[in-house]
Amino acid sequence: MGTTQEQFNVGGMSCSFCAESIEKAYSRTGGVEDVDVSLAHEEVLVRYDDGILSEVKVKDTLRDLGYTIRDPDKAKRYEQQQAELADGKRRLLLAGGASIVVAALMGWMIVVMGRFESASPVMDLVTLGLALGTMFGPGRYITEKAFQSLRRGIFNQHVLLEAGAFAGLLGGLLGLFVFPSFPTVHFFAVSVFITTYHILSEYTSLIVRTRASQAVQSLLDLQPDTARRVTDDGNVEDVPVDDIAVGDQVRVKPGENVPVDGVVGGGKSTVDESVATGESIPEEKTEGDEVIGGSVNETGTLLVEVTAIGDDAFLNQVAREIEEARAMKPGIIQLADRVLKYFVPGVLTIAALSLTFWLVAPLAWGGGPNVQRGAFAALAVLVLGYPCALGMATPLALIRGGGKAANRGILMRSGDAFQIFPDIDHIVLDKTGTITVGEPVVSEIVGVGEGETDVLATAASAEAFSEHPLADAILDHADDRGVEYADPESFDSVTGNGVRATVAGDDVLVGKPGWLEAEGVDLSDAGDEIERLQRRGLTVSGVVRDGDLVGLIGIGDELKTDAAETVQRIKDAGITPVMITGDNERTAQAVAEEVGIERVMADVLPDEKREEIGRLQDDGERITGSRTSSERRSDGSHRVAMVGDGINDAPALTQADIGIAIGAGTDIAIESADIVLMGERLGGVMDAYEIGEESYRKTRQNLATAFAFNGIGVAAATTGLVHPVFAMLAMVLSVSAVLANSFGGQLLSGEGVNTEFAVEDEDSTEIGDGQPAAD
Repeated sequence: MGTTQEQFNVGGMSCSFCAESIEKAYSRTGGVEDVDVSLAHEEVLVRYDDGILSEVKVKDTLRDLGYTIRDPDKAKRYEQQQAELADGKRRLLLAGGASIVVAALMGWMIVVMGRFESASPVMDLVTLGLALGTMFGPGRYITEKAFQSLRRGIFNQHVLLEAGAFAGLLGGLLGLFVFPSFPTVHFFAVSVFITTYHILSEYTSLIVRTRASQAVQSLLDLQPDTARRVTDDGNVEDVPVDDIAVGDQVRVKPGENVPVDGVVGGGKSTVDESVATGESIPEEKTEGDEVIGGSVNETGTLLVEVTAIGDDAFLNQVAREIEEARAMKPGIIQLADRVLKYFVPGVLTIAALSLTFWLVAPLAWGGGPNVQRGAFAALAVLVLGYPCALGMATPLALIRGGGKAANRGILMRSGDAFQIFPDIDHIVLDKTGTITVGEPVVSEIVGVGEGETDVLATAASAEAFSEHPLADAILDHADDRGVEYADPESFDSVTGNGVRATVAGDDVLVGKPGWLEAEGVDLSDAGDEIERLQRRGLTVSGVVRDGDLVGLIGIGDELKTDAAETVQRIKDAGITPVMITGDNERTAQAVAEEVGIERVMADVLPDEKREEIGRLQDDGERITGSRTSSERRSDGSHRVAMVGDGINDAPALTQADIGIAIGAGTDIAIESADIVLMGERLGGVMDAYEIGEESYRKTRQNLATAFAFNGIGVAAATTGLVHPVFAMLAMVLSVSAVLANSFGGQLLSGEGVNTEFAVEDEDSTEIGDGQPAAD
């Protein structure tokens, strides 16, 4: 007995009220110790005492609230999401059809017949049927959610909506059977319209969520389905990876993905582990070295002894870590939600008091209960109090900002990207692929007895048959400079060290300084140059002809052209830039110094990045150096943005308050981020920051407008003089005002409105042409 943790992917969540309802329900459930709800990823993480509460009871709480628990299998989960989308579309078509018919009947009654009150019993009964059909047909799930919420004492948007819908239904029934002067059709119409609006808003939200890419599954797909297992008698058999056990030996040929985590038991090769580490230069692997499933074996054949399978394998651990981090990521309470927390019970209370007042107050001046005026007041309060404009205030501002961002090649994937960015005080930048290009290039050539061109030509000739990425860098540099080189007469690759070749009758060696010395080459005269190049963070290859060193080639990862400029923009905004990398301290400091970053996290293992981001968010212990009080939040923590591109960055991107992925990076990094920069331009980080600031300002303006309409409307409705039809028109007017504030200036300026940011294509990460517009 003890604390148990369960994580669920939940269907049916559409807004922050849903997340709040789930949190409240669990907080009132005995045995639950803690719960984290991620609306963005539709995930719930519950920690509970299994001596008090069972897993079945934990799941039943979610189901009782009207939410579904999706299958843990990602393929089946995707199918369930598609089924939910189909159900949502069906509900919308049914409710939308009812709304069109009701609107046509109202138009006929008002325009053609010139009447507001009931025109005929047939019309009354038709609208009653449409109201009942909408509320208990496509809208039945809303009623069930509202009932379950009320049963737990939770007041949310479902309760407010159903209060309005049932008030309209009750008012219509009173007009149908008690008070002939009541506008029966209009009362029933309110029930239909607000139910349809809610179904529409939830369907829109569902479209965005079900379009999310299957990147976590793509991550797991990097691991091959089969492996070549070596049997006890030395034969090789192809078997499913699921049949591999710890201790088995598998053979991996050049060009293949390593199917399992393990240790090299035989052979030598270079292995591209950028899938895990993000580092661009492959690692040399010999007997005893660890290899990671999903990495690419490049040059030699390896015999690998399996050390981890299933949930213990690296890729599965990353996938699980991402999902847990998403569920535990601190949610940001939107400004509207903070107010709506009190707004919903307030509207319900005012509606009840308004009805009571007009039933009781007339007695004080000698009259009788004014049932019609009380009913008008209560219904109009509920209609005008329904937070339609409030619910749209934030999304419309985000659409406006998202359109501007898309025109600059930036995809803003969440509301947090807008609301939190103005509060960010640290931006953590991954080195490889973010600050740097992510591919090895020749940075410097040092001639020792020969000119640079001759050194390059000799090295290129020796490396002409090599498949090593460092050889590719040398050959590409020679091609770019127009240096001619010939194929070698003989060639031998010395795995992990370099190459040996015969070029124009001369014996040529190109490789690591340590290997060259072991081959008897005297490097004493070039010691200072080798040290200087290594201090710059470059990989040094010596070029030797007939036993004599003729030159050095420094190969490194080139800085992005706008890296230094972007770092300066970060500083100018009052934000502290930090670099994080798995590289050694010397290489990291060299790159950081070149771009102007003072604070560096070096030698960080792939699985430690998320931990370092969390530590920085909490108290910044990992980073040394003084801080001003303005850099710290009131609770001593930091708001942190993380910029990265590799699989190893994905958990950290999820942990950060804002994750920013380079669009040229891996799918899993993009899926884990709140913002995606299309292409490789690092300057998009600060472009997104500026757009986020502006959009949040628009959000506050929209909310002020919406609250003004709701506040004035509710106050006017209490008089009982606001006809339900006019209340509906006022709600439409409030939405129009918010729309005008969001897009009016943009339309007048000719910028246009780009809403493509809101929905990601499953097969592409491009928005428009994927190119940033000129500033």
